[in-house]
Amino acid sequence: MNRKSAWLALPVLLSACSMLTPTYERPGAPVPAAWPDSVRLKATAEPVSGDWQHYFPDPRLQGLIAAALEYNRDLRIATARVAEARAQYGIQFADRFPNLNITGTRNASLTPASASSTGSAIQSQRYDVGVSLVSFELDFWGHVSSLNAFAKASYFATEEAQRAFRLSLIADVANAYLSLLEMRERTELTAATVKARAETKELVTRRREMGVSSELDFLQAEGAYQAALAELPNLERQQAAAQNLLDVLVGQSTAEIKNLPPGRSLADQGINAGQIAGLPAELLLRRPDVMAAEQKLIAANANIGAARAAFFPRISLTGSAGTASSSLNGLFKSDSGAWNFLPSISMPLFDAGRTSANVDVAAARKVIAVAEYEKTIQQAFREVSDLLNAGDKLAEQLAAQAANSKVQKQRLRLVEARYQAGIANHLEVLDAQRDSFAAEQGETQVRRTWLSAATQLYKALAMESSDSATRTTKEATSK
Repeated sequence: MNRKSAWLALPVLLSACSMLTPTYERPGAPVPAAWPDSVRLKATAEPVSGDWQHYFPDPRLQGLIAAALEYNRDLRIATARVAEARAQYGIQFADRFPNLNITGTRNASLTPASASSTGSAIQSQRYDVGVSLVSFELDFWGHVSSLNAFAKASYFATEEAQRAFRLSLIADVANAYLSLLEMRERTELTAATVKARAETKELVTRRREMGVSSELDFLQAEGAYQAALAELPNLERQQAAAQNLLDVLVGQSTAEIKNLPPGRSLADQGINAGQIAGLPAELLLRRPDVMAAEQKLIAANANIGAARAAFFPRISLTGSAGTASSSLNGLFKSDSGAWNFLPSISMPLFDAGRTSANVDVAAARKVIAVAEYEKTIQQAFREVSDLLNAGDKLAEQLAAQAANSKVQKQRLRLVEARYQAGIANHLEVLDAQRDSFAAEQGETQVRRTWLSAATQLYKALAMESSDSATRTTKEATSK
């Protein structure tokens, strides 16, 4: 009857264990099932390529990204945290198995005659050699396996966070490089403008000396020259700041990188953005930051099981088996076998609500994890929608800005020819110079902004090949 009762009780125990940890179910994506109308036509079946060397064809930029992936300190920290989380998971995983140690001891004692029950001094010694089992917990209620699932999901979350940072670093290096190109080109344009306005001022000076131009024309030319001259150090300052930022992201001075190939101008930058993948709910779930948030949710779910298990008895086994003898040469004789077995069971009796509060804490943390997971998806949806829309609108703006810049240059050449022929006044020349300079500066700024949007799209949608990228929920929650 006792054996039958035990077999009947076993399914009850196993079912109780399975109920402690809630069954994980991925929350639904709290975003629309399709992209907004402004960007829906771009949706196809192909994702953005995760190969940054294909995405960013500029050879100099490729060299900078490669150096950043090797020398960036923040990436080193993120990689080390993955190794730390993996080791922590290994420690927790080891708790599922018995911890066996080989031990050897010698215990010698002397009892003086004054303390001996026989009235004579007693000297004794004992040698022990064996294998010991130290406090191995029988995981009837899933306490150890829940902690193991928590550690595993935490490790996966750290791994995904490292992948997200890697993508972010690649995009940040590219964006810093584009900003540096913008500042260089705007600085060169301003330097050329300063030179041109200096020549114009010299021309107006000679015309004033001949009585053809007035003092007002001279002051206007001088003011235009000084305005361009004042803009030059401001752009040089921004260029130096962009260079410093790039050096920090790369992890070393770009001047120290050997065999760094020459780059391309801002106008020659080509970014192979590829095509955008299907529905948001299908695509965004593959982003590293979303996957990291989901792994944190899985960890919070497992932590509830560990907290609930504290309500049930904990059974631990301690023991050893080996040989014992009063003399060293008698350790391995046939009659020297020895063992001890110390099972223990403990169950909370009164803890003033501590165990119940721990369950409430775990449940609240899961609610937080769910909200953070859903918020991450919503932010990803907004980010992708903004970038897709920005890419289209910035392309339209760039085309218009480039056309305006071309027109203003033609206008400036025509007005300067009319001025030298004495047909136009200097005020017309001054207006044409200002409009042409502003149009060229604006074209450079819009072009960099357009390229930066494509760069950020890499971080938002690129899918690098990774074992973790194809990991299923079943694998992530396996114990």
